[in-house]
Amino acid sequence: MKEPAVLFRETLVSLLEEKKYPTLRDVLVTLNPADIAALFEELPADRLPLLFRLLPKELAAETFVEMEPDEQELLIRGFSDNELKEVIDELYLDDAVDIVEEMPANVVKRILRSADPDTRKMINEILKYPEDSAGSIMTIEYVRLRRQFTVEQATGIDKETIYTCYVTDDNRRLLGFVSVKTLLLSDEEASIEDVMETNVIYVYTTEDRETVANLFHKYNFIALPVVDEEQRLVGIVTVDDAFDVMQEEYTEDIEKMAAITPSGKPYLKTSVFALWKARIPWLLLLMISATFTGMIITAFEQALAAQVTLAAFIPMLMDTGGNCGSQSSATVIRGLSLDEIEFSDLLRVQWKEIRVAVLCGVTLAAASFAKLLLFDKVTLAVALVVCVTLAVTVLCAKVVGCTLPILSMKVGFDPAVMSSPFITTIVDAISLKLYFSVATAVLGL
Repeated sequence: MKEPAVLFRETLVSLLEEKKYPTLRDVLVTLNPADIAALFEELPADRLPLLFRLLPKELAAETFVEMEPDEQELLIRGFSDNELKEVIDELYLDDAVDIVEEMPANVVKRILRSADPDTRKMINEILKYPEDSAGSIMTIEYVRLRRQFTVEQATGIDKETIYTCYVTDDNRRLLGFVSVKTLLLSDEEASIEDVMETNVIYVYTTEDRETVANLFHKYNFIALPVVDEEQRLVGIVTVDDAFDVMQEEYTEDIEKMAAITPSGKPYLKTSVFALWKARIPWLLLLMISATFTGMIITAFEQALAAQVTLAAFIPMLMDTGGNCGSQSSATVIRGLSLDEIEFSDLLRVQWKEIRVAVLCGVTLAAASFAKLLLFDKVTLAVALVVCVTLAVTVLCAKVVGCTLPILSMKVGFDPAVMSSPFITTIVDAISLKLYFSVATAVLGL
C-alpha cells in the first residue's frame, strides 16, 4: 500500500502530464509553502519552472524562500528578468539577503540587477555586517511609531511582523515598544507614550547571532530590536530567523563534537570529496595524537611481558575513561551553549564532577573487582591494580572532560571542538600512564 504523500505526488505528476493546469493550480494553492517546496524537491528538475509559474505571485515568493538553494538557483537561471524581479519584489528583505548569500556570484549579480534600487541598497547594507552578527540576520521591515502618535494612528502596512511595534524619537533612537494586543485594547485617543513599554531588551548590530538566538529561547520573543552604536533602531530579528540560527549552530556543534569541519550543506547534497576534506584533517590530527598511547605502551613493554594478564584490561580502562570524559564534556558544552555555565563557574563545575567521579569510580571499581575475582580468576594484586586504575581514571576523565571545554571558550575556541575525540585521546594516554604506574608500584614490575 502506498503512503498518502506518494499518492499525492503521483497525482500531481499525472495532472501535470495530462496538462490539467487549472486543476493542478487549484490543488497547489491549498498547500503550505513549505509543503510545496518539499514536493518540488522530489519532482524532476525540468518540471519545476512550469509548476512554479502556476503559483500565485505571493505564494510563489513564499514557496521560493522555503526551497533548497540548488532548486532556487535552477529557477533563477530559468526566470526572465521580469519574472525574477516579481519574485524579488515579493520577498521580505532578510529572505532576499539569505538567498543572495547562498547563490554563486553570477546569479547574485543578476538578482541585484533585477531588484529595485531601494531594495538593492538595503541588501548591500545588510551584507556589510559580519556573517555571524545580529546585523546579518535582521530585517529592516518593522513597524516604527513615534511616541506622540495616537493609538488610532498606529498602523503598519506590509511589514514582516506587526505583533510588536517599536517606538523611536525623531532620530530613530529606540525608546520602547508596544504590542498589537495593547493597541487593540487601548483607547483610540490614547498616545503611544502612555501605553508603550520602556523596559525594552535589544541587541547591537555586531552582537553574535548565537547570543541573539539564545535571547529568543530565554525570553520567548517573537522579534528582537537591533540598534547601532548610537542606540538608533536599524532593524529587527524575527523568531523564524532565530530558529534557523539555532538549528545551524546545533548542527555545527554536533559536527565539531564528532571532529568534522562544518560544511553547511545537507548530507545528501555534499560531495564525497567535500566530506573527505571535512573529515581527514581531524582524523590525521587524532591519529598523530593517538601515537602517544603507543609510546606509553612501548615504554612499559617489559612490564607487560612480565605480567601478560595486564594487557587484557587495557581496552576496558581506555573505553571507560573515554566514555566518562565524553559524558562530562557533552554536559558542559551543552551548558556553555545555553549560557548556563561561564568561565567563573569552572571551580564549581570541577567540584561537582569530582564528586560525581568518586561515586561513579567507586561503583565501577567495585563491580569490576567482583568480576575479576569471580569470573576472570585473576590474582588479588592484579584485581587491585585494575580497580584502583579504573577509579582514578574515571576521576581524571571527568575533570579533563569538564575543564577543557570551559578553557577553550576562555581562549576563544569553540567548546564543541573539545569533545569526544579529543577528550578520548587525552584520557587514553592518562589511563595507560596511570595503569602502568600503579602496576609497577603494586606488582613491583
